[in-house]
Amino acid sequence: MIKNNEQLEKYLNGINEESILGIDTEFRRIDSYSPELCLVQIASKSHLECIDILSISNLEPLFNKLYDGKTLWVIHSARQDIEALYYLSGRTPSHLFDTQIGASFLNYPIQVSYQAITEKLQNIFLEKKFTRFDWRKRPLPNDVLKYALDDVKYLLPNYRILKKELVNQGKLSWAEEEVQFLLNKDTYEPNYRQILKKTKGINKISHKNQENAFKLIHWRESIAQQKNKPRKWIMSDESLIDYANGQRKLSDSKNKLFENFIRKSKLIAGPEDSLVAKKPLSESETLLKNQLKDKINLLSTKYAIPSELICSSKNLVKLIKGDNTLSIQSGWRSELFKL
Repeated sequence: MIKNNEQLEKYLNGINEESILGIDTEFRRIDSYSPELCLVQIASKSHLECIDILSISNLEPLFNKLYDGKTLWVIHSARQDIEALYYLSGRTPSHLFDTQIGASFLNYPIQVSYQAITEKLQNIFLEKKFTRFDWRKRPLPNDVLKYALDDVKYLLPNYRILKKELVNQGKLSWAEEEVQFLLNKDTYEPNYRQILKKTKGINKISHKNQENAFKLIHWRESIAQQKNKPRKWIMSDESLIDYANGQRKLSDSKNKLFENFIRKSKLIAGPEDSLVAKKPLSESETLLKNQLKDKINLLSTKYAIPSELICSSKNLVKLIKGDNTLSIQSGWRSELFKL
């Protein structure tokens, strides 16, 4: 385990010429807003290492390697790993192969686990027994360290097998297209619309008060980020709805801070279309949905990919209702759907 700047520098010199790295992370996110990164495990052609993030004062040399514009990250279910590193580095990788996404184009379940795909591809069984371990603990027991390293040890062989089959089936470009959103920094910034939709009780208050709630959500998020605490520790959803409804009032000091935040952020909370109750599909729309679903099922069988990867039932309804932002209307899905 790499525990200091000197060891890290020596390790990075050893992998300087390697451009494909298997990567996994271990982090804690129980009492903080952002994930607390504890370990980064890296597999290369000739090295298998665990980097103790909590013990190293200067991570910039590591970031210089990971974000050098040439290095391909190979990760299984990459979003949380990229996010944990993003909060420290402020950067996202330039190139990514997500083995979970790659496997989905070869007719594996969309959420196939690292353990399941490794067993299927390499006949290696991996236990998942330290999922709730507190990764801040030091020293790490040997079996825990082995577990962490196993999470990257088989990534590169999985990648080579999956890539070869994707090339054979003409689907590699599909898998490469599918990960592009994971390389976008906006993916790791707060999605206020989603936070609003998931706020408990938001659908039961008036349109005007939903706008108040939207402002309170922005304010709560700002405080949670500043204090690095979970948003609901700052203000529960129930309290937020009560404040938005006028059933409770902020103290004079808090209200002054709130109004000052809204004024400075120049936040304009407009109508939230996603919260408006959707009309059920008409008879003709239902018929169209069934026809499109049949077509998707045929494409799923023909190209050996899960139907929900092409278009989920939820997105199918949005498509029929005229949503022009859906992924089915661009890229490989669009080409497939037009065939």
